Amino acid sequence: MGVIDEKLERLSTSVRALGSALVCYSGGVDSAFVLAIATRELGEHAVGMTAVSPSLPPGELDQAATLAREIGAVHRTVASNEMADPRYVANATDRCFYCKSELYHIAQAKQREWGLAAILNGTNRDDLGDHRPGLEAATNAGVRSLLVECGFSKVDVRAGSQAIGLRAWDKPALACLSSRIPYGTSVTVERLAQIGGFEAELKRLGFRQVRVRYHDKLARVELDLAELERAVDPAVRGEIVAADQRNGFRYVTLDLGGYRMGSHNEVIAGRSLRVI
Repeated sequence: MGVIDEKLERLSTSVRALGSALVCYSGGVDSAFVLAIATRELGEHAVGMTAVSPSLPPGELDQAATLAREIGAVHRTVASNEMADPRYVANATDRCFYCKSELYHIAQAKQREWGLAAILNGTNRDDLGDHRPGLEAATNAGVRSLLVECGFSKVDVRAGSQAIGLRAWDKPALACLSSRIPYGTSVTVERLAQIGGFEAELKRLGFRQVRVRYHDKLARVELDLAELERAVDPAVRGEIVAADQRNGFRYVTLDLGGYRMGSHNEVIAGRSLRVI
């Protein structure tokens, strides 16, 4: 038995032992993998819950619903109201804590309403090395991170997903739109719509791994390094500039460093912003 097979068996055993579970399901590969295993092991006693708010990228809800149907999972949506929390809107370095606290508060209420034994998320071991205040929120709410408990890295999640035939095994990394706004710049519905609209247009142009980082009138676009050359092709470049302006930005710049997870975290020293 290979390493991935061993981890899959460990994960399956852990899920079966729960008897029933609510999976916080965003539609990303990590939570989709957990939902697929939970559905396989628990059937209708596993429920995928997707929280809907302005920070959800355009099209992701439809994709999550489609993927849940393919998995054969019970899938339910709920409204998330993190925008009502001024601490979230203020967008300090602990913004994610308030977002996840809202998510898990809803999940706890739904867990009781639906009569489920546990709440699961899609956190994997690689997530432990980044600035993730949401991990504290999960601990506070008693949410289980079975991928961490069973030793899954991001690479393992993709390998395990491929092994069980999950179509989304190679889906690009997913994060909420608020993560595109620099710390200290407030989160607003209008800014989220700008970012989401521009990213959607870039994806329609065929770019797969996309982040639009908000800098007031300027959009800093991160793409997979393999896609940078295509982005500066004169015809494509013109389309990008037009899309940028249609979505309320005045300038657009291409980040030559390419896509990297949580690039706004690069300004953080410890848990506070660097003073420059």
